[in-house]
Amino acid sequence: MGRMPTQKRLAGSFTPLDFQLVLLRRMADHNPDLVENARHGLGVSLAQMREANKRWQAMLHSPHARGALSRYRSVLGEPESRTPRRVGDLDCEAWLWPVSLWPGLCFEVLLAPNGSVWNEWLVRAPGTAPPPLNTLDDLTPWSCTVDEAAHAFAPARPLEGTAPTRWGLAFTAPDGRGVRREVVAEFTWGLLQRTAARE
Repeated sequence: MGRMPTQKRLAGSFTPLDFQLVLLRRMADHNPDLVENARHGLGVSLAQMREANKRWQAMLHSPHARGALSRYRSVLGEPESRTPRRVGDLDCEAWLWPVSLWPGLCFEVLLAPNGSVWNEWLVRAPGTAPPPLNTLDDLTPWSCTVDEAAHAFAPARPLEGTAPTRWGLAFTAPDGRGVRREVVAEFTWGLLQRTAARE
C-alpha cells in the first residue's frame, strides 16, 4: 500500500503533510514525546505544526467552509479505496487514505447513506495484521485503534470523548499478573493515547 505523501506545503495550499501535523497536534496533550519524535521525523518545526493546526481550524470554522467530505478530498486527494460498510441498519461507505506517519494505519472517513460524513478516524490498513492485545501491558500509546481494543477486550463500553476527535472505552482486562482490572482507554483520532484505572 502506498503512503500519504509528505510534500512540503505550497503557498496557500493545505497538504497531506499539514493534515498529519493536525493529527499530531491533537495527540500532543497526552503523548508530547511521541509527537515530538514524529514531528522531527517529518522534518518540520513546532511553529509549522501550530500553523497547520491554526489553518485547519480556520478551514473548519470559516463562514465559507466546504463540507467535510469535500475538505478531505481537497487536502488528501482521491481516496485509495472506497468500501461498502454495514453499520447497524445503515449501508455506509468507507473511504481510506494511507498515512505515512503510521504505515500500518489509514485515515478513514465513513459516509452515511445521504453522503454526509458520519465518522472520521484512524483505522488499521487493509491487509495489515492487528497487534496482539492480550493484557493491559499491550495497551501502549499508539499501539491500537478503537475497534481493535473494543474487539480484544469485549465487552467494551463506549464513552463520550473529552473533546472533538476524542473517544473513550471502558472495559475489563488482565494485567501482567493475570489480575483483571477495570480501565478506561482514551483515543485521539481513533488511536490509543493512554489507559487509566477506572474510578
